[in-house]
Amino acid sequence: MLPPRPAFSLDRLGSVIAILIGIALFAAPFATYRATRIASGEARLLIEALPISMGAVVAAVALGVAVGSVLVREPLGRLGLAVIGLAILLPSLGLSAGFLTPAGNSFARVSPSLGFWLLALSFSLLAIDAFARMKLDPYGRLAALAAGVSALAFLLVSGIWDDLSILKEYHTRADSFWREARQHLLLAFGSMAAACLVGIPLGIAGHRMRTLRTAVLQGLSIVQTIPSIALFGLLMAPLGAIAASVPLAAALGIRGIGATPAFIALFLYALLPIVANTIAGLNQVPAAVVDAARGMGMSARQRLMQIEMPLALPVILAGIRIVLVQNLGLATVAALIGGGGFGSFVFQGIGQTAIDLVLLGAIPTVGLSFAASIILDSLVDIAKGALA
Repeated sequence: MLPPRPAFSLDRLGSVIAILIGIALFAAPFATYRATRIASGEARLLIEALPISMGAVVAAVALGVAVGSVLVREPLGRLGLAVIGLAILLPSLGLSAGFLTPAGNSFARVSPSLGFWLLALSFSLLAIDAFARMKLDPYGRLAALAAGVSALAFLLVSGIWDDLSILKEYHTRADSFWREARQHLLLAFGSMAAACLVGIPLGIAGHRMRTLRTAVLQGLSIVQTIPSIALFGLLMAPLGAIAASVPLAAALGIRGIGATPAFIALFLYALLPIVANTIAGLNQVPAAVVDAARGMGMSARQRLMQIEMPLALPVILAGIRIVLVQNLGLATVAALIGGGGFGSFVFQGIGQTAIDLVLLGAIPTVGLSFAASIILDSLVDIAKGALA
């Protein structure tokens, strides 16, 4: 017989969350004040970064969430605690910026500090745990993502965060931000689309021919082992030579530096997951199903398009998910060779010791990767459900 379950027990993840909240409230600074964008920062605890009444409300809510995360086990209850915590925390950051910035001072900068990030992490972990316990279907996950994006968009449009340093960096670079955003998406999605156009047929051919499969997978595996900076460097010399000797290539924008070597490198990195997953997806199609289709008189092309590819689609989509998340991150490095994208802000910020400029490039990259992962995971589950 199993030993009786204790009548009272503490939630393990909730205990970790409670510890993080305690550190955020009593040991870590909530915000950092700088006299200028590159000046040394002055750390401010929660009680110093907000008016007394607002600070007390945030602290009380955070402590309530800490206790609830340990004691409450019902998914809806945990989700409610996380939503309340985030609903109080996120606006309070904007209020903190307005409180700490002297009136009429356009040079001062206020940035979120460790305490804020720990509170945001704690409440987000609680929400993710609640969603995991609820076992949401793919449409529920997409709805939750849409709700989160809508809430962030409301905060941005409302202007409550306008006094934050990262928003001040954005307002001075709004035109270049959206230009680099388009470039980042073009590099990531364009290279993924090109890899799909080449990789899926190559995977189909590799599924049919064992010799080709071995050679292709080994070659692409070698490409994956090359660091991104090294691959960019390897592509610069031949592309520069082509641009110098072929005027038409130079007119089309093919150069040793810029977007072209970045696009080709991302394309090469994207091939292995797509080719490998296409082969794996086709390999898992039951032989009995293929034999039945053959017995019905279907041609090889009909079997491929109507039977094998639909059954392999969830595995292929999983490969595309890997590629998209990978490319969104790697596209940041393209800025080192003039490829543009959000990496431009990251490396400018590093060079100027301006952490908020770094965040202006890093946060959208992380957000895009997170959203792409949820969306494509949901599409994989939808595809699996359609085949069930």
